[in-house]
Amino acid sequence: QVPLVESGGGSVPVGGSLRLSCAASGSTYKSNCMGWFRQAPGEEREGVALIPIRGSSPYPWVTDSVEGRFTISHDGAKNTLYLQMTSLKPEDTAIYYCAAGPGRKYGDGWSCLVTRDYNYWGQGTQVTVSS
Repeated sequence: QVPLVESGGGSVPVGGSLRLSCAASGSTYKSNCMGWFRQAPGEEREGVALIPIRGSSPYPWVTDSVEGRFTISHDGAKNTLYLQMTSLKPEDTAIYYCAAGPGRKYGDGWSCLVTRDYNYWGQGTQVTVSS
């Protein structure tokens, strides 16, 4: 069973919107954090949006370049992670990966900011924004 399966990528014009989904399987049940990463051609993979999926304070984090445009959310009942992307720009073009991992205990919740804490990865979905 594949742990994480992304969907929702595609090609859109500048200013368009997309919603990515990531269905998590039972093998990720110990994960406290989930997130979206992306990798553009010739670039290193970067974190885009991360969220604790357990704990009392599930505050998400998004990278500065997508602040106000991308929203990460998690549906616990469906065990599915989402990334709503609006006002897309050409520089958002990349392969987007869903990831899950244990995170690090932080107070009553979890810190999800360390990339190497993510031990489950999806296969990626292409997002292309054309001008």
